[in-house]
Amino acid sequence: MTRFPDQRLFLIAGPCQLEDDALNLRVADALARLAERVPGGVIFKASFDKANRSNVDGVRGPGIEAGLAALDRVRTASGLPILTDVHEAEQCAVAATVVDVLQIPAFLCRQTDLLLAAGATGRAVNVKKGQWMHPEGMLGAVRKVEGGAVRAGRTVGEVAVTERGTFFGYGDLVVDMRAFARMRAACNVPVIFDATHSVQQPGKGQGGASGGAREFIPPLTFAAVAAGAQGLFLETHPTPATAPSDGPNMIPLDDLPALIDRAVDIWDRTVRP
Repeated sequence: MTRFPDQRLFLIAGPCQLEDDALNLRVADALARLAERVPGGVIFKASFDKANRSNVDGVRGPGIEAGLAALDRVRTASGLPILTDVHEAEQCAVAATVVDVLQIPAFLCRQTDLLLAAGATGRAVNVKKGQWMHPEGMLGAVRKVEGGAVRAGRTVGEVAVTERGTFFGYGDLVVDMRAFARMRAACNVPVIFDATHSVQQPGKGQGGASGGAREFIPPLTFAAVAAGAQGLFLETHPTPATAPSDGPNMIPLDDLPALIDRAVDIWDRTVRP
């Protein structure tokens, strides 16, 4: 099954990090129902470990063993394909026994061993573009993932790259709408827009945590679809204010269907090459 369809808008969505089964399954159930309205389908996303939290005492998640078990329960209950982040090369093969897509966080998009190990699993891989990277620079990440599969004697799995804002280090992010066409031309793989992390405001939240400007998620999403994004990444939560991480830049779960309906309408009205 194609995880990143080239000519059908697809969605990656879910909570920032795994919580209890009740929350995970509530979100997954809503996304499974929403999938009927998304041409390219929905992939459930949640992290078992937020290894790049701003503060040392930030909640990180259940860890790989308990997290993968929780993700497996989500898959069984919802029927959705599953995506999770990996931060170390050793996590890739283990995570690949459960999930359909491995995701490389933006901070780690140049970590050669991690990219090779992700590719070696044969799973689909989504690589987020570092906030300091120019669009064409992501070709190296794609080649590393592909090279990992070749070295392992596997068929190269699907690869996608994700735009999540730039201007790293200034407490805010800016999305260059040219990046979608430029990354597509340079990397020749589907390009995804991470609308929720693109409105993150690192270090501007309470106690030095990340803040966010949630009100800009819809206009950036619609602009990205019109500019050529082939997939969307949207973190969502029933009550973002209670989420253990990234609440200020998540979209409330109840608001997601209307956002997606409009994004699909824009996709349908946009002439694709």
